[in-house]
Amino acid sequence: MNINANLAANDHDIRLNLFLGIANWSLFLDHIPNDVLNLITARNYGFSGAADLFIFISGYTAAMVYAKIILERGFLVGATRIFKRVWQLYAAYIVLFTIYIVTIGYVAAQYAAPDIINEFNVAGLIDHPIRILAHGLLLQSRPLNLDVLQLYTLLMAFLAPVLWLMMRKPDLMMVGSLALYFAARYFEWNFASFPDGDWYFNPFCWQLLFVLGAWLALSGTQRFGRLIDSPALFYAGIAYLLFALAMTMAGRFPAFGQMFPTWLLDAFNPNDKVNLAPYRVLHFVVVVFVVTRFVCKDATALKWPIFNPLVKCGEQSLPVFCVGVFLSFIGHFALTLSSGSVLAQILVGVSGIAIMTFVAYYISWSKQQDVWKTLARV
Repeated sequence: MNINANLAANDHDIRLNLFLGIANWSLFLDHIPNDVLNLITARNYGFSGAADLFIFISGYTAAMVYAKIILERGFLVGATRIFKRVWQLYAAYIVLFTIYIVTIGYVAAQYAAPDIINEFNVAGLIDHPIRILAHGLLLQSRPLNLDVLQLYTLLMAFLAPVLWLMMRKPDLMMVGSLALYFAARYFEWNFASFPDGDWYFNPFCWQLLFVLGAWLALSGTQRFGRLIDSPALFYAGIAYLLFALAMTMAGRFPAFGQMFPTWLLDAFNPNDKVNLAPYRVLHFVVVVFVVTRFVCKDATALKWPIFNPLVKCGEQSLPVFCVGVFLSFIGHFALTLSSGSVLAQILVGVSGIAIMTFVAYYISWSKQQDVWKTLARV
């Protein structure tokens, strides 16, 4: 296995930032219930959705970045860079968690809306604020919409040993990830959350997409690439996507669902998101397969100006995600206080995306100013 060759082939792939930007926008829209704009997100048309895309690309890009550091400067330096990133993610989670629960508590008290505390999974905030904060520091609290960042932080914390083995025995690491996935589903392994229940995204299962992304980045791209041109696999993939669309629509519209046998409908509804059902993993892999077939790395359309905001949001994924989580709460509450009309829903969604995009451009500009300032001193 030539890791250098794989890293060179995957370097400067604009598709990664583009689709990470799409994932961030989609997560924001999906986090606003009863919003007309979230009808356009991927979760409505198949088994997988924005969370799957976010975790997969995060694993892919993390493997590329830190494997390159390890090859150039050694494993110890690479491991320290990984744990620096883990600290950044953890700090972002804690800051966002604190702002989140303080805002929710304030809104609930100011507007006499105690139900919002239960809705956002911080039921113990009033009676046990210290315990909520303490368990939050241990990633054991589960406020609504912070689950993806919570999962991402934990997965990154284990990236160093995963990458060490991946760079030596990539296929063995992938097999181990699959074994852990199936074992977790069979033995019902998961982490407990406070005050009750389990993690919404079971890390023992969701690690599969993260490791799959890393595996493809370091060794699997060439093998995967050879399958893209297969007509048989392409048509089988399209058939499965149509089947997933039908099952998803059948779950959303009872009248349409009556056209299918009950046993078939019950097998896919409700969609097992917590433990990442195998049919969900397969759906995501097929989506990646089909999209990669049509959208190649050097596609001219990727450089169209219309895609620049998405690419920029992908480049600044962490702050954009954090801002999106907070804005989704503000948007949800704003719609609750207002008429909740279609026009209001569109205004909230578009305004949120505009703010996220502004934040991405500002952070990118600010980083560029810091670079120029450093160069001016040299």
